[in-house]
Amino acid sequence: MAQYFTVHPADPQPRLVRQAAEILRAGGVIAYPTDSSYALGCHLGDAAAAARLRAIRGMDDKHWLTLACGDLAQASRFARLANWQFRIVRQGTPGPFTFLLPATREVPRRLFHRGRHTVGIRVPDHAVVRALLTELREPILSTTLMLPDNQTPLNDPYDIRLRLEGSVDLVIDAGPCAAVPTTVVDLSAEPGTVTRLGGGDPGRLGL
Repeated sequence: MAQYFTVHPADPQPRLVRQAAEILRAGGVIAYPTDSSYALGCHLGDAAAAARLRAIRGMDDKHWLTLACGDLAQASRFARLANWQFRIVRQGTPGPFTFLLPATREVPRRLFHRGRHTVGIRVPDHAVVRALLTELREPILSTTLMLPDNQTPLNDPYDIRLRLEGSVDLVIDAGPCAAVPTTVVDLSAEPGTVTRLGGGDPGRLGL
């Protein structure tokens, strides 16, 4: 049975944030709010939890996952940023953007995008996930919470609990999110390309 934490969207309770981080460290899969939509997340180094996350989404290992990071300093441990890439990423963080960037050796090889040495990086602008990332001190391996039979992300925490009661270990209820996926920007080659238009305005990045 999934645990269910009701947290304040702007000032999350530290006790619940610590418990959520403990669930991730113990191999749990969680549903959590972001500035774009609810997401599924697990510990970066836990292959079994990542497999559960993929099973919930109904996707195979050809579909990439994202590292939700607390800030650019943390992101730079897992992605290599040349000056031109850094300038673009800085304009979109924190915010509803996912950036595809060359991966560093800190990223497990199983998380590389198929046929490429790239990784998805984002820095969410939401108080709950930012508090969780601060407590965890490492990224959350994440994907948009969109089930195989849906065309849009799930946005109602109570509905998420009903539908994923036996599949996730925790649902963090901070109220509804925007229910729009992130804008994805491929920065593996200059000058960068928008590959999915979502909640982030590419004009903010100069693209």
